[in-house]
Amino acid sequence: MKRRESRYDYGACHACGGRMEERRIKQHFWSKRGLIVIEDFPAGVCRRCGEKVVKADVGRLVAELVEGSRRLRKTRTMSVPVIKFVTNVA
Repeated sequence: MKRRESRYDYGACHACGGRMEERRIKQHFWSKRGLIVIEDFPAGVCRRCGEKVVKADVGRLVAELVEGSRRLRKTRTMSVPVIKFVTNVA
């Protein structure tokens, strides 16, 4: 018999009071190495405003991924354009 994993109850959104639901998200982080994108990790996302939160154990795993130099060497990379903001656009 397969054990069903129960979903975590993220409760109400601390920003707007809306209901949080678990989703698999893609999130970016800045580290000493630059921009890092982590895909497909569980987070509570507010249905109303889009605020995101992660459980503490998931946050620790994300920190390990971001800091793990061996694992980063084995991942795919992408180019990201950097554009300087100019206020005087003609």
